[in-house]
Amino acid sequence: MNVESFNLDHTKVDAPYVRLVGITEGSHGDKLYKYDIRFCQPNQDHMDMPGLHSIEHLMAENIRNHLDNVVDIGPMGCQTGFYLSILNNDSYDDITNALDKTLNDVLEADEVPACNPTQCGWAANHSLEGAKTIAKNMLDAKDSWHHVFAE
Repeated sequence: MNVESFNLDHTKVDAPYVRLVGITEGSHGDKLYKYDIRFCQPNQDHMDMPGLHSIEHLMAENIRNHLDNVVDIGPMGCQTGFYLSILNNDSYDDITNALDKTLNDVLEADEVPACNPTQCGWAANHSLEGAKTIAKNMLDAKDSWHHVFAE
């Protein structure tokens, strides 16, 4: 299939994890690295929408403080994780270190950035506490982030 995640056997992964999905090279030599940052075990758990929406805002704002060349970080429709796209950085350690710092930023947050009708398409659908729970659960399992598949 054309979509990489459709070729991934979701019954064999062991979330949470951080996985390089692929590398796309541009016509001028730039490389786009796409990561699967899986927070929840597929088909067994998922992030609730208000918490997911808030952690999306918080990560989108804060990851750029810890990692250069972020193109985008956005949620998966299945509500089990996020995709991170970054230019010209192939360091897995840079990615996981930035994710660690970003999730700690979530734990320290007093508000959700851009949580208003002017800057958000569904401003009523947020939960800072939900975002903090999601971040804490992911951080509690950071020793397993490099293990993608169940043993």
